[in-house]
Amino acid sequence: MATRDTIVIGASAGGVQALYKLVSALPPDLPAAVFIVLHIPSNVPSFLPDILARESRLTVTHAEDGEKIEYGRVYVAPPDRHLLIEDSHIKLVHGPKENLHRPSIDALFRSAARWAGPRVIGTILTGARADGTVGMRAIKQRGGIAVVQDPHEAPFPSMPLNVLQGVDVDYSLPLDEITPLLARLSRETAEDEGRYVVSNEIEIESRIAEQRMESDELLASVEKIGNVSKLTCPDCHGALWEINDEDILRYRCHVGHAYSAESLGEGQTQMLEIALWSAVRALEEQAVLARRIVERARKAHHDRAVRIFEKRVHEAEAHGSMIRQLLLTAEKADTVEPVLQTGDD
Repeated sequence: MATRDTIVIGASAGGVQALYKLVSALPPDLPAAVFIVLHIPSNVPSFLPDILARESRLTVTHAEDGEKIEYGRVYVAPPDRHLLIEDSHIKLVHGPKENLHRPSIDALFRSAARWAGPRVIGTILTGARADGTVGMRAIKQRGGIAVVQDPHEAPFPSMPLNVLQGVDVDYSLPLDEITPLLARLSRETAEDEGRYVVSNEIEIESRIAEQRMESDELLASVEKIGNVSKLTCPDCHGALWEINDEDILRYRCHVGHAYSAESLGEGQTQMLEIALWSAVRALEEQAVLARRIVERARKAHHDRAVRIFEKRVHEAEAHGSMIRQLLLTAEKADTVEPVLQTGDD
C-alpha cells in the first residue's frame, strides 16, 4: 500500500528560520521526499540548502531538472524556477509567475496534487499574502493532507490565514508540533488514488505551469476555465480571464501568469508606480529641454519664446514635484508586511 511519501512545504517572509527549525528536526529515516518553495528574489543566489543542511539529518540540495525523486531527501526550489513534480521526477521551469512569484508555492502544490494525490502532505508556514491557497486546495481535492503553521505563532501570518480561510485544513499547529506530525503522517497508508479524480482545473493549470502548450492551445485552455474580464495582466499587459472559481477570486492571462485578487491588486500598484515614475522622468526631461530652448531664445532676443518655454519649465517642474510627493507619501503610508531578507515578501 502507498504511504504519504510526498511532503511539499511553502514559506515566504520569516521562512528561513521556520524551515531551518522544521527540517533540522526531521528524522533520518523519513520515508518521504520533501519539496520546499521559499519566496526569494530572482537576482540573488540562494544559500537555503546550505543553511538547512547545517543541522539536518537528511540530504538537502537545490532541485535539478529531470532528477529522480528519492526518499530521505529535501529538494529546494532554485531562484527564478518553478519546482514541479512530474511522476517520479523533478521538473524545473522558467515559466510565467504565479502571484508575482517564481518559484510559486501554488505551482509546486498543484503539481504534487496532480501526480501524487492522497500521498501528498501540504504544509504552509509563515509568509505574507496568498500564494499557496489554491495549491493547497488542489491537494485537498486529491485526498491529500493540509497542514498550516498556527497564525498566532507565525511572524507573518497572512499565508497561513489565507489557507485557513480558503481550505478545509486538517491541522493548524505551532512549528514545534509540525515536524513530528509530518514524520508520523509519512508512515501512514494513503487512500486509494482512484477515489480522487484529477479535476479539469488542476490538469489544465498544471499543464500551463509546465509550459508545454503552443499559444493556441494555451489560450483555449484558459478559456475553458474562465471568462475574459476587463482587467489586464500587470506582467505582460494582455487580457485577464477571471477563473470560474466560486470560492476564490483569481485570474489568469493567456500567457500563463496567475493571480489571486490580492496579488493582482499588488501587481497593479507596482505597474502604476512604474508609470508614475516614468511620468516624473518625462516631466524632468521636458523641463531640461525647455530650459535649453529658453537659453537659446534669450541669446536670440526672442522674448515671446522665452515666456512660453519658461512657463513650460515651471509647469513641468510643478507636475513632476506633485507626482514625486504623491509617490513618496504612498511609500511611507504603505502598511503591507515588510520585506525581509529571509523571504521575497
